[in-house]
Amino acid sequence: MKKKVAVELIENFLVVWNPREGSELYKTGFYGKPLGIPKPKVPEFNVPLILDLMEGVYLAEKGIVEVYERPNGKKVSLKKLLHKARKLYEEFDEKYAVYRDLREDGFIVTPGIKFGCDFAVYKYGPGLEHAPYMVSVKKSTSEISATEIVKAGRLATTVRKRFIVAVPDLEEDRIRYLMFKWFKA
Repeated sequence: MKKKVAVELIENFLVVWNPREGSELYKTGFYGKPLGIPKPKVPEFNVPLILDLMEGVYLAEKGIVEVYERPNGKKVSLKKLLHKARKLYEEFDEKYAVYRDLREDGFIVTPGIKFGCDFAVYKYGPGLEHAPYMVSVKKSTSEISATEIVKAGRLATTVRKRFIVAVPDLEEDRIRYLMFKWFKA
């Protein structure tokens, strides 16, 4: 994509109103969800594309989108977008560090709320495969009980995914990934 895609900030979401630009953005990395199409079979669609704030911050940081607000069409700065995201997401900086790291490694990252985790992660993309990984982000100071690990592991096994705990260290700019493998004794 050569020119920046115009995106409108509406509450806690971003909208690409131009369907052609939205389709192109979706094709580049499965960003967003086409309005009213939960699982697009083809990457071309004739509806607006809805992005969540996490994706919007990433795409704005990369210089791929330019965010505007109505009614005046005023440009929204990355700083303002980050401020809004930090208010919306609990522990945004840690989650965003993991999101960005996974994206930079070539993975497709989508919200994992339906799996009770932070992210569903794909190698190839939604519609091409089921997400092989579910990722929960934890601070290094967070506690996680054995019961929580077993619950997450059982859920992951049931939906045929690998359960991963991502532990970002923002000061050292690194992330540790702990993948659990379940087996029958």
